[in-house]
Amino acid sequence: MSDWIVSIDIGTSNVCALIGKVNKYSQIEIAGRGIAPCSGLKKGVIVDIDSTAASIRKAVEEAEADANMRIDSAYVNIHGMHVNVVNNKSWMSLNGREISREDLENILRDVRDIEIPEDRQLIDVIPRQFIIDGYDEITDPVGMVGTRLEVDADMLVGKITSVQNIIRSMERADIKLDGIVAEAFAGAEICLSVDERDIGAVLLDVGGSVTDVSVFQGRRLVFYDSIPVGGDHVTNDIAIGLRISNTEAEKIKRQFELALTSLIKNDQEISVLDINENKKKNVKVSEVVEIIEARVYEIFSLCKGLLDRAGISIPKEGNVVMTGAGISYVDGCKQLAQEVFELPVRVTQAGQIQGVLKPEFVAAAGMIRYIASVKKGGSRASEIKLKKQEKQKNEESLFERIINFFKKIF
Repeated sequence: MSDWIVSIDIGTSNVCALIGKVNKYSQIEIAGRGIAPCSGLKKGVIVDIDSTAASIRKAVEEAEADANMRIDSAYVNIHGMHVNVVNNKSWMSLNGREISREDLENILRDVRDIEIPEDRQLIDVIPRQFIIDGYDEITDPVGMVGTRLEVDADMLVGKITSVQNIIRSMERADIKLDGIVAEAFAGAEICLSVDERDIGAVLLDVGGSVTDVSVFQGRRLVFYDSIPVGGDHVTNDIAIGLRISNTEAEKIKRQFELALTSLIKNDQEISVLDINENKKKNVKVSEVVEIIEARVYEIFSLCKGLLDRAGISIPKEGNVVMTGAGISYVDGCKQLAQEVFELPVRVTQAGQIQGVLKPEFVAAAGMIRYIASVKKGGSRASEIKLKKQEKQKNEESLFERIINFFKKIF
């Protein structure tokens, strides 16, 4: 059972849990899925730990039932608004000897020695390359010989409050924390090709009330942030604009799935219930689509604004990749994104991913692929068992588990 990984995607609208692994053919195998509504977050921030924990517990129980397994531990995601990436380098003298596994552990321990603001804490360390006597782009230096070993690493640093609220939510859900994964790395693993990460790509993960914006160039994360706007705001705009309930607004959004008035084939009238006058009225499809188009355009403009203010530019050979359950399924989003970013746009469909049928599970599936890619460096599989097996005793504290994860991930 040691190959199974449990990933939990805590979103503003839903909590999604997956039990899966990557097989020898590099395909994701999913054993269990679970999803539960979540009301414990506002704009991507946990505001109610008990409510969030209840959603985690419900999603996990659904995944357990689906896989006939019991989950004891899991990895969880964190969004861009809570983290930032800091680059750091370290080196050590070798005196011409062979590089050992202990040398690798020592230099990765040294590269963690950075000054972090009091309100931040280290979440993840991602070695980007090792350099031996000037020869760069080495991925595994163990067994090689040289006089000087260097490491170039990206350090993922998170807001203490955000990280602690995630930890406490997992504790109250009675799930041990294997580690915290940045949404950007999970998304890139499953949505971006190696060439896209190399040439330059903007990854937009549009959720219910948060849109994560990450940029990869030279196969590394060069920008990561979020805006507190997503698909739920489209629903809210429809409700306000047409004076209807949010439930009916969501139903209409899902019914027409259009973000461009030019794509309307039949501008028919539809009947809706005016909540102010408590009576039915007719509105045209174009009225609905105009509202959707305005908000979707604003979402992309806000994302582009983040990149402009950070001085991030994507080469013309690069592209934009969209994913997420917020609006990526809406026809016309691709064209609007192309207009705003002036780059080719591709939409990742959940059905294209092995074992993933709904867009809500794309992020959780990406976490499984990301963790699997670093497992050989020391990252642990999740603790899950067949339900018929007795629970094994594990006295390691949550704090020790998190510390060990940070020490062992590479």
